Amino acid sequence: MPYATARVLLLFLPLLPMLPASPAGGPAARPADWSASPSGAGRPSFYAEGTAGTVLRDTVAVTNRGTGPLAVSLRGAGPGLRVAFAEAALDVPARTRAEVPFTVTVPADARPGDRAGRIVVRDSAGRESEVRVLIRVGGPRLAALTVEHVAVRGDRITYELVNRGTTALVPRLAVHADGVLGAVLDRAPRVLPVRLPPGRRLALYEPWPDRPALDAVTVRLTVTAPGAAQATGRASARFVSRGAAAGAAGGLLSAAAAAAAAAVSVRRRRRGPAVTEAEPRGALT
Repeated sequence: MPYATARVLLLFLPLLPMLPASPAGGPAARPADWSASPSGAGRPSFYAEGTAGTVLRDTVAVTNRGTGPLAVSLRGAGPGLRVAFAEAALDVPARTRAEVPFTVTVPADARPGDRAGRIVVRDSAGRESEVRVLIRVGGPRLAALTVEHVAVRGDRITYELVNRGTTALVPRLAVHADGVLGAVLDRAPRVLPVRLPPGRRLALYEPWPDRPALDAVTVRLTVTAPGAAQATGRASARFVSRGAAAGAAGGLLSAAAAAAAAAVSVRRRRRGPAVTEAEPRGALT
């Protein structure tokens, strides 16, 4: 990352009482005696805007209000942001503020939208102070959503939502299923309790405890989000429970037995008038 060699500026705080600093090796600063903040007045956090590949610059201030020297280390934290400091470790004298320049590099493949990270300052005793870093990545905003891998598994419908755009989405889902004789499931569109960041895939499921015991169904999931085109996913399933299968088998056997009885009656009628016409009719009912 090309940038000018940064200097650490040590600024004495004019509003604090001028007390003599402790000699080298004196007592370390107490937890409440130091803090980290953005350089300059009135900024609770760092904020910057840039496009993918941009190198952003700012300065963090470490203030030692104690009566002894303060040794600290600095690091960046958060996904998708690369932070580099002019000085990653430094000693801050008593009653002194050190200003440390740093850079944040936005990845070249970053999608437009907001990213969050933080700068963590840690002293030699393990105490930490954090400052938030908010970066807005510029570029065209695109809302695009797909629903994939729809399947019926037991008493639930599983699926995956994929955000293929450049902005975070809050999707709406509608569920419909048709069986042999018509609709067996129809759930109106509702907002899902999820927020899907750009480029992310999320596995979800819909409960279906009252699914049919014996049917062949086609399930259709319809997903929408503000600014995005409607997306649809489908899956087919056959339901055959043991009880329904036994009933179906019994029905087939009964039908087969009735057909056999009819055939026997026809043969008997052909041989002679041993059986009246009322009996075959009764056997078929």
